[in-house]
Amino acid sequence: MIRKVKPQIRVIGFDDGTFSFKSKIERDKTILIGVIMKGSQDVVGILSRWIEVDGMDVTEKMIDAVVNSRFKDLRVIMLKGITYAGFNIVDIEKLSRETGLPVIVVIRKKPDLRAMEDALRKHFSDAEERIRLLRKGGEIRELIPERLFYQTYGIKPKIAEEIIKITQKSSLIPEPLRLAHMIASAVMTGESKKE
Repeated sequence: MIRKVKPQIRVIGFDDGTFSFKSKIERDKTILIGVIMKGSQDVVGILSRWIEVDGMDVTEKMIDAVVNSRFKDLRVIMLKGITYAGFNIVDIEKLSRETGLPVIVVIRKKPDLRAMEDALRKHFSDAEERIRLLRKGGEIRELIPERLFYQTYGIKPKIAEEIIKITQKSSLIPEPLRLAHMIASAVMTGESKKE
């Protein structure tokens, strides 16, 4: 349990690479990048795994990356949203339980959960399982009105807000997530995309 947030708190932030509509049809893979930082300043390491577009493997890949890494002093997992590689949805409860770490989901634009559920029911035979994972994300809280939202698991909202603020540097998005986004997009397209 985190009682006091230190400026050099060790955080891993995960984001995925881009993918095409063709990759959705062919169930191709995209890169998953985890950037480990001390607060918002020092990059300590980078982890990577491949995840299936619209698959169901992102939670296991994140668990594998964290548990089998040499980075044993991590304190928090940050996610850039709860869906990766299309509708490959993170089970944040399982991710927290299996890694022993709290999870903070950072979101730039508040999702329309009803529209997401409708899309899942229309396109996936296992829609109800995916919807169950979406709902496990819990309450979506607003940190910066209409600009930054978050969800938590295994951590108090006030502590999560402190961690988000400590890990921000040059963007509303915490630095581990911003860098994970840039690296993942560079791997998939040859050039990093602006956050």
